Amino acid sequence: MTVARVKIGRDPPSPRPILDRQILIRALDEADISLKGGQLDLFYQLLHRQNYPSLDEFVANYYRLEDKETRDTLPVVDVPTRYPIAKNRNRRQLPRKFLDFLADPANDFCTVTSKVEAAYESSDKTTTKLAVKLHDGHVVESVIMRYITRDGSRVSQCVSSQVGCAMGCTFCATGTMGIRGNLNAGEILEQIVHAGRILNEEAKENTAKQKELLETYGNKQKKKPQLALVRNVVFMGMGEPLNNYDNVVGACRGLIDPKRWNLAHGRVTISTVGVTPRIRKLTRDLPEVSLALSLHAPNQAMRSAIVPAAKAYPIEDLINALDAHMMALLGKHHKKMNDHTITKYTKKDRIQASKRRRAMIEYVMLEGDTSSFECAHQLGKLCENRHLVVNLIPYNQTDVKDKLRCPSEDHMRKFQDIVASYGSFCSIRRTMGADIASACGQLVVEQEKKNADIEDGPFAKTTKNATPKKQVIKRTKSTAKDSTHNTVSSEHDKDVNEYQKEYDIDRLIKRLSIATTVAASCFFLSAAIHFVRRQKR
Repeated sequence: MTVARVKIGRDPPSPRPILDRQILIRALDEADISLKGGQLDLFYQLLHRQNYPSLDEFVANYYRLEDKETRDTLPVVDVPTRYPIAKNRNRRQLPRKFLDFLADPANDFCTVTSKVEAAYESSDKTTTKLAVKLHDGHVVESVIMRYITRDGSRVSQCVSSQVGCAMGCTFCATGTMGIRGNLNAGEILEQIVHAGRILNEEAKENTAKQKELLETYGNKQKKKPQLALVRNVVFMGMGEPLNNYDNVVGACRGLIDPKRWNLAHGRVTISTVGVTPRIRKLTRDLPEVSLALSLHAPNQAMRSAIVPAAKAYPIEDLINALDAHMMALLGKHHKKMNDHTITKYTKKDRIQASKRRRAMIEYVMLEGDTSSFECAHQLGKLCENRHLVVNLIPYNQTDVKDKLRCPSEDHMRKFQDIVASYGSFCSIRRTMGADIASACGQLVVEQEKKNADIEDGPFAKTTKNATPKKQVIKRTKSTAKDSTHNTVSSEHDKDVNEYQKEYDIDRLIKRLSIATTVAASCFFLSAAIHFVRRQKR
């Protein structure tokens, strides 16, 4: 039997990803090409609106915009954007030297440097797992998740930030791989490009998939289905995002850029095992994005046993850093926050911050000590008076050294009730894609064990058109009992509702005040102009 050889380390990017802004800026500096303010943003905006064609095609399309007859025939992606695109009547909006640079193959830039090696769809058609092959043969995973309810629909995507992971969590398939290298910002964003193309094709074809999903989950929706675009991005795939800090932050800036993906800041979530200094740095650099702490145990001893990297970061410091991130925007608004400490906030302030879900705790439910009711009380006390969001994750069994299992649903419900009794919003995450190995790193690890040679990459050639495992996922209608388990305590809900009413009134008063001020200013200005004109007569 031939033992699979696993490639360690990353090769220099070749071709270079055009979506990595910093790589492009360095290349332009080397080529002595300077762009005026806003021109690089315009380039990325136009590239996004054309659905990321090849650079040759992009340059050709750019010049075609000069022709009135062909201007309206270019492909445009239905992406909401706050700023309209310029008509581009003047070719000098982007310098000719820059366009020539893009079209020159000698510069070794490419719109998309990776490719989808294989796509696996769950039996209920809500989840698609992508195996994305990078330029140097490494493979990372990305998951498209379609959520459809009577209240509406949305698409979320889970992306990877590293090949492998150095944190070594005992229950995680990626942790068994070790760290092999970082993804650059362009490779992270390319995962969203791949997902967008798949969703766009589904929307164009109006496939039976969407009809089937609507029939399954209820076609009496209040809103029109939104299944053509990724609306939420979570960094919960392979790797520890904060160990690849600069590239992850660069990718986040691209996602929230109003001229590109234009995702709401709260719809981009970075999940971390807990690197306290980097959490505080993220709070300073990008306080708008959401942060999820993979806690998995309520005390230092238990956490260190299942998350080896936790030994370097005391759990109290992590919770304080998470709390500071949740309150960062409010603290910044009131100018009450510095780098390491925050002033005391009122209960209403915390409820307001909690409602936006800027910070949450992820807690994987493993059969054993960490899922005991005693730990539930410890977790509740750890979050008490902070109004942190706690998300319980049913364990998706993977092929790790220790054979771990998920507790029963009844046990998880009781655990949830205990945590919620301390005032935190506690929910149980819906499991998706269990039949397509959708747990972090699970698919790559399984396929690597079947490989005989690294030249074939982590996937064998025969898996390119692979079909999902035959497994039927039974779905049951939600009951009243289930719905009550997915809410916070009644007292907490009452506080949220009362505060929300007050908050809405305050916002309305503020807007009316601004409108009144503007109207009064216009009145006095028009009166002054009228007076001056009469004097001239």
